[in-house]
Amino acid sequence: MRLFGGLAHPSVCRRSGRASGREAFMWDKKDWEAYFAIAQAPGKRRRPPRPICPSEANRVLPAIGFSLSELDDAGIDVEIAERLGLPVDAARIGAYGPNVSSLRDFARLARRPG
Repeated sequence: MRLFGGLAHPSVCRRSGRASGREAFMWDKKDWEAYFAIAQAPGKRRRPPRPICPSEANRVLPAIGFSLSELDDAGIDVEIAERLGLPVDAARIGAYGPNVSSLRDFARLARRPG
């Protein structure tokens, strides 16, 4: 079984030229460096947008999550929103236009293969 870009899990790999027993299953320093280089590399997946809500005096504030009406206007189900990692706030009422447009853009890019 190959994981992490060509590195095998320590319990699966068996290396030749090492001592037998438990030491044969351990990763060395190069394995860990390669693992962390792959794990910390920036991914191709976009981060989900952050919801905002309008406040008085022409300002916007961060919201806890997207309202159900914003998700509905963007054409996203609650189950799909949870799968995409979008925060949902069922207590919020109303739809804010910039939130809907950012949700539509995010959903369009999430459907794109690659």
